[in-house]
Amino acid sequence: MKVLLTRPEGRNQAMVEQLTQRGIAHLVTPIIEVVSSNIVPSEAGLNHADIMIFISTNAVSHAANLCKLPTHCQNYAVGQATFDALSALGIQAEQAPIDAQDSEGLLSLSSLASIEGKSVIIVRGNGGRETLAEQLKHRGAKVDYWESYVRKAIDHKKPTVAKAWIDFGIDTVVVTSGEILANLVNLLTKEQFAWLRSCHIIVPSTRVKEQALQLGLDNISNANGASTQAILAHI
Repeated sequence: MKVLLTRPEGRNQAMVEQLTQRGIAHLVTPIIEVVSSNIVPSEAGLNHADIMIFISTNAVSHAANLCKLPTHCQNYAVGQATFDALSALGIQAEQAPIDAQDSEGLLSLSSLASIEGKSVIIVRGNGGRETLAEQLKHRGAKVDYWESYVRKAIDHKKPTVAKAWIDFGIDTVVVTSGEILANLVNLLTKEQFAWLRSCHIIVPSTRVKEQALQLGLDNISNANGASTQAILAHI
C-alpha cells in the first residue's frame, strides 16, 4: 500500500505520523490551499447569535484568529476533528453523530430540532452546500454565514504531478472534501484518470462518495468523518 495525502499544507502531519509508525509509504501533495478571508462579522451579530456551527477545522482556526469567539453560544461541530479543534480552544460543542459526520448528521440532532426564532451563524469557507442553512431556515431559524477562510486550487503542473504519483506506486488516495476531489480529477489526463479508477479512494462523507461515483470512481470507502482516526480505520 502507498498512500497519497491531499489535504492543505499543515493538515497532513497527524496522518503522516501514523502512516510512518505503521511503515506505510506515502506522499503528501496538497491539492488546495486555505487562506484567511479577513472577514469578521459585526460585534452585534456575534453577540446576538444563539448558535454557531463550525463546518471544519479551518473554520475554527481562521475564525479564532480573526476575533475572539463568543462564549455564550450553543456550538456545533460537523465532525470529530472540528470538535477537537474547538475543545483545544476551550469551547464546548456538540458534534454530529459518529456515523454521519456531515450536514445531514447535524440536522438529525435533537437539539437542533426546535430552533424557531434562533439566530444561527454557520462558520465555513467560501462556497459550499446550502442544505444545512436551508433546513435550519425551514425550521424557523435566522441563518447567516461567516466565511472565515477561502479555498484555492493549487496550480500543480499537469500532467507532471500525477505522473509522480503513478511512478511512486500510489494505490490509495485520501480525499477529505468534494472540492479536493474535483481539483484532483482536474489534474489528470484521460489516461491518468484510468489509474485513479484503480486506486482505493477514502472519502469523509456520503456526499463526497456520491460525487466520486458520479465521476466514474467505484473503489470508494466512506470513513464517515475526516479525522485521522476515521481515515486510518479504512487504510
